[in-house]
Amino acid sequence: QVQLVESGGGLVQAGGFLRLSCAASGRTSSIVDMGWFRQAPGKEREFVAAILWSGRSTHYADFVKGRFTISRDTAMNTGYLQVNSLKPEDTAVYYCAARRMGGIFYTRTSYDFWGQGTQVTVSS
Repeated sequence: QVQLVESGGGLVQAGGFLRLSCAASGRTSSIVDMGWFRQAPGKEREFVAAILWSGRSTHYADFVKGRFTISRDTAMNTGYLQVNSLKPEDTAVYYCAARRMGGIFYTRTSYDFWGQGTQVTVSS
């Protein structure tokens, strides 16, 4: 099993930035990919970004390209999502997820482990 704990969310003004963290514990050697998803009130959870845990291959949803950057520190067993130029429509609970097998990055059901989420609120 892998446990994931997100942190770093908060309230920021439009144009601001945050750095979200996802600390992994447990059988972290089984992680193949780590992803970030978000869920706004009344909407489905959607893919934001993903990274190959053992390499540097990254994937992003079209709506965040150029504003968000995903990274990871395998020595610290921690993933990160740098979110810049935030917009009010980025307001959501942000979740990190990890999986033990590769697959389509944006497929929510392919991820085995999920954190509890961290709230990001962007004011206009």
